Amino acid sequence: MSKKVPVYVISGFLGSGKTTVLLHMLEHFKNEGLKPGIILNELGDENVENHLFQGERVVELLNGCICCTIQDDLKSTLDQYVGEKVDVLIIEGTGVANPLEIKDVLLTPMYMEYFELQSMISLVDASHYLEYQSFFNSSKEIRGLLKEQVTSAHLLVLNKMDLVSEKELIKVESKLADELEDHVPVYRTSYGEVPLEILLEKRMQMREVRVEKHVDGHDHDGHHHHHHHIEAVKVAFSEPINRVVLEKQLKKLSKQVVRSKGIVRLEETPGLYEFQYAASTLVLNRIEKTDVEPTIILIGKDIDDRKVERFCEALRGE
Repeated sequence: MSKKVPVYVISGFLGSGKTTVLLHMLEHFKNEGLKPGIILNELGDENVENHLFQGERVVELLNGCICCTIQDDLKSTLDQYVGEKVDVLIIEGTGVANPLEIKDVLLTPMYMEYFELQSMISLVDASHYLEYQSFFNSSKEIRGLLKEQVTSAHLLVLNKMDLVSEKELIKVESKLADELEDHVPVYRTSYGEVPLEILLEKRMQMREVRVEKHVDGHDHDGHHHHHHHIEAVKVAFSEPINRVVLEKQLKKLSKQVVRSKGIVRLEETPGLYEFQYAASTLVLNRIEKTDVEPTIILIGKDIDDRKVERFCEALRGE
């Protein structure tokens, strides 16, 4: 099949500088002779910034957040880009969008065949961050959303540094350090100015593990991988699976795997089922499509291939 389209997701709370960063990336791609696609999400029924994207291939998702009311629209928009030649895709969520839900769609087996997530870029307005964290100045929902935007980041851009005192900056960075993984870089800037080599670095790793029957418990190349960042591991698995065994084995992987999804066959009932696994809970839904290859996707940190092999052996009852 043709080369996968690289995708960058830009998130951040209202006024954090997302569009500035997007335009910077857009200018670079055009100068490189690439054809970019853009998905913009706005809360209202009109995008007041559409004049900034004259002549570009832009799909606007209005009247809702990608993360909730119009997630189906995001999927249908991605379907459009499957059939249209673009060299790179940039998705900008609303200021109140949960980027984890955007990532969730991109890591669906059907879309992983066509798109390759490069990086989740989150912007934080340094001048208002502490205010938004305050119990007196914000709601529980806003604080939760800000946390999701920070914890989902592969790269965190701490913007509007020119508006923050040294004393306030120490407090902001201390608060962020409590929520960020150690491996996530923080770039401090003003006016959304971030070097392109930092913005465009591929920070989300995707690899496929080919697991044969009756393996000896070792990787086929004699070693296992340690990447020290969030990655997605894709495993083709065509045999029917026992639902109870699947849930039990996913729980066994919980130290390395924070999330899992995919499409499987069940022993109990014929047909294909899409599954989601998070917070130790397995949810299965039957799907009508019959032309989809059963696949398991494991999302986590430092996922060991040998444990993936043992996981698959257990699903087979070996």
